[in-house]
Amino acid sequence: MLFLSAILAVCPAIGLSHDDVREVVDGVIRPLMKKDGIPGMAVGVVIDGRSRVFDYGVASLRTQRPVTPDTLFEIGSASKTFTATLVSYAVVTGHMALADKVRRYFPSLRGTHFGDEVNLLNLATDTPGGIPLQVPPDVHTRAELMRYLQAWRPQYPPGTYRTYSNIGIGMLGLAAARSLHQKFAVVMRQRLLAPLGLRNTFIDVPPAKAVDYAEGYTSGGKPIRMRQGCLWQEAYGIRTTAGDLARFLQINMGMIRINRTLQRAVFATHVAYFTAGVLTQDLIWEQYRFPVAQKTLLEGNAPAMLFDAVPATALTQPRAPQADAWLNKTGSTNGFSAYVAFVPQKKLGVVLLSNRSYPIDDRVTAGFDIMSAFLPHHITAFKHQP
Repeated sequence: MLFLSAILAVCPAIGLSHDDVREVVDGVIRPLMKKDGIPGMAVGVVIDGRSRVFDYGVASLRTQRPVTPDTLFEIGSASKTFTATLVSYAVVTGHMALADKVRRYFPSLRGTHFGDEVNLLNLATDTPGGIPLQVPPDVHTRAELMRYLQAWRPQYPPGTYRTYSNIGIGMLGLAAARSLHQKFAVVMRQRLLAPLGLRNTFIDVPPAKAVDYAEGYTSGGKPIRMRQGCLWQEAYGIRTTAGDLARFLQINMGMIRINRTLQRAVFATHVAYFTAGVLTQDLIWEQYRFPVAQKTLLEGNAPAMLFDAVPATALTQPRAPQADAWLNKTGSTNGFSAYVAFVPQKKLGVVLLSNRSYPIDDRVTAGFDIMSAFLPHHITAFKHQP
């Protein structure tokens, strides 16, 4: 991008003004919104540990209410990073272990493939053996879900293929809530969101915040909001602001002082367990060695990684969190799109939230372009690494 090349000549990462950062973000986001017909976006950028938020467009085409720092967006599967952090908290505090079999938390699944052969690590790394992406459309209740899982048969031995699944992370979240003896939404709020200072992050949007909840739009432009199906809270239920999500990235990079136990839990979600295709699988977070090429990120976030079974190889030993790593996660509902990424070593992160469903490739490219603009010494490697 010629625009970014020009900005790089005058924008070292340290000492940037708010207007400097906005110029870079504007140059990426405004063309993106025009290209994909996005009504509104909120962008969070963390540079040298400092968070900045930029708002664009409208939260509702009907009311023309503008996007503000208080606007709540659905973040879809980026919610899974919160679920993974809650699970990690339960592990760090001794309430559960990743090696535990599923049956420990769901006695009705004893004697089944899902209960006896799958462990919590498999659920947290999308390696349980070929479970579908979505809860079947005829499964509406917890009892129906358990009957479905009792009859489930693995396609592969656990730990040998990565198959991305709302069911897996949903069951993992339920297991964590059971280990902590509370309902999932309650334990998420009390044990994680409140202690992390995420005051505008919700599973259930309170009435007082309803006015700030953006209206989502399908790729065809129809207004829509999240459908609350089975396991929605655990798999894709978070509504939040760009500012709160940027704070979550700061916490993930160790830049905000929090409770020591919670910080251990946050960092533990960055431990690597499997390789699958071009990515390394942490606890939900997807990791790449930094610097990473744009082509690699696009491949790692491609539809095949969502919908296809990808051979997975367990690391001989889990790999401790790496500072020189790019961690990312996409998220989508029918009317909202999200992308979050960060590089701990560079104290750099980006949050992209929108109230329209648009292609993952465009999200990843936009996030990559914004982050690359603040890494002038690495831009060549970013653009040309094979």
